[in-house]
Amino acid sequence: MQTTLSVVIPAHNEEGSVRETVKSISGALTREHIPFEIVVVNDHSTDATTTVLAELVQEIPQLRAVDNKQLPGYGRTVVSGINAAHGDYVAIMMADLSDDPEDLVRFYRKAQETGADCVFGSRFIKGGATYDYPQFKLLLNRFANTLVRVLFGFRYNDCTNAFKLFKRDTLEGLRPFLSPHFNLTLELPLKAIVRGYSYVVLPNSWHNRKSGVSKLKIKEMGSRYLFVLLYCLIERHFSRGDFKKSDPVLS
Repeated sequence: MQTTLSVVIPAHNEEGSVRETVKSISGALTREHIPFEIVVVNDHSTDATTTVLAELVQEIPQLRAVDNKQLPGYGRTVVSGINAAHGDYVAIMMADLSDDPEDLVRFYRKAQETGADCVFGSRFIKGGATYDYPQFKLLLNRFANTLVRVLFGFRYNDCTNAFKLFKRDTLEGLRPFLSPHFNLTLELPLKAIVRGYSYVVLPNSWHNRKSGVSKLKIKEMGSRYLFVLLYCLIERHFSRGDFKKSDPVLS
């Protein structure tokens, strides 16, 4: 049986980017002969995103377009995509062309090679790069990730990077998902590490969007990130291992 990859892409008003994003990912995975599906989750878009996706579904057989039927929000949209995905591995990528499909290929190959439960990206290690990263967001990013590293005592330095890849079984072990918004980007790696799932970190590149408007509202997200941070700290210190990854019992 082939090992398959699902690529989950949340999309809210991404009419200017989603076509190129989907085609570039599809092209890279097809060239590498990786069996895949792309699940684009439309998050209550009010522009032409729905129309663009309908056209793309006719062009790309591996594409499925689904709707976030919950309240709007990045986290809810990604979880809708995870629930709809069929692959043995699930990667989360953005619809705004910020993530490189060639990095996705490397992440998938590394997961297969190592057997790791998760592959996390870092834009701030050797080989990683950011292009046109807004200075204020960059400073906040570095402060937040340094705080996370100090509190949790690990070396991974880009937890808030949205670009990640997981075994499907790993994602099931991270439920219930608590974050309705962009704080899901922090919840997923922290839970995975706290619960004892194996992971590797690879460099990846990030490009600022070429069209559309960023959906991340910094002023609205501070308390939500803090909630996830505190939740995972409490789980780490007081859950007595109740959520830890458990190996199957061999008979």
